[in-house]
Amino acid sequence: MTGAGPAPLAVTMGEPAGIGGEIALKAWTRRREGLAPFFIIDDPARLQSLARNLGLAAPIKVIERPGEAAAVFSSALPVLKTSLAADTVPGKPDPANAEAVIAAIETAVRLTMDGEAGAVVTNPIHKSTLYKAGFSYPGHTEFLAALSGIDTAPVMMLAADDLRVVPVTIHESLRDAAENLNTGLITQAGLVTAAALEADFAISRPRLAVAGLNPHAGEDGAMGSEEAEIIAPAVEALRQAGIEAFGPVAADTLFTPRKRETFDAALCMYHDQALIPIKALAFDRAVNVTLGLAFVRTSPDHGPAFDIAGTGKADENSLMAALGMAAAMAGYRAAAEAA
Repeated sequence: MTGAGPAPLAVTMGEPAGIGGEIALKAWTRRREGLAPFFIIDDPARLQSLARNLGLAAPIKVIERPGEAAAVFSSALPVLKTSLAADTVPGKPDPANAEAVIAAIETAVRLTMDGEAGAVVTNPIHKSTLYKAGFSYPGHTEFLAALSGIDTAPVMMLAADDLRVVPVTIHESLRDAAENLNTGLITQAGLVTAAALEADFAISRPRLAVAGLNPHAGEDGAMGSEEAEIIAPAVEALRQAGIEAFGPVAADTLFTPRKRETFDAALCMYHDQALIPIKALAFDRAVNVTLGLAFVRTSPDHGPAFDIAGTGKADENSLMAALGMAAAMAGYRAAAEAA
């Protein structure tokens, strides 16, 4: 890290045929709205062409090191140069560019772990395109965990100002999620979540709500035994660890306005149980956060949106929220580490 003040945020290109470049350009045009300085790891020629085609007044400035970003940010979007193997066509991903997409993530992580960048903010990738190029991870979350060198399973949180949710099982079928769910998995997710809420969100005593798996949280065993056999023991284990946890709670009432006031994060048993409520309530404000890493990582909570790529219709608000949350989390984490 060079210069005074916080290190700039490192933004990855994401899928170049998607909307990542557009929302980064649009976010920069709103830099005077209190946005923390950031740079993007991308092909500058691609971004210049995109800005020109969309009529965005967003000049590009190539930088050599992240430390140059702060001085550049007020007048141009700082770009750490990388090159794409093939020309990009909006809405049409090309596996030939997968290597550059992956390299941008790796570079952002390395710079952040070295202290040259304050946090990693990833633009949406297209997993099936990366798979065709040999990418062996289910998604961003698992890849970032490997780059971080952590031994425990990564924990994904979707967060907005008024709601935070954690899917205990993530990228697997509903059948597999139910079969793989176990007390240890829930307990570990709760421990990582509580620690992150303290260190990265400055919540001194986190409250965790734990959802049931079955309708009506099993209805005392009439609709399933997982609540009594798997989930309740995890809630007790979290309590024994000094965490304020409660449940299992019926998922159909967990996200009502009154209930949301009783917890700081909800542990959900499978992917859609967590993502449906937050996308319904805060689609343009929700942020994807990976918990338990050696660095702060956030991302917009949406995909590459091929159907509107290159049209100028992409909404930058989720990226703006991801940038704001990353800056705040990095600040909270630095303060916690200093203390």
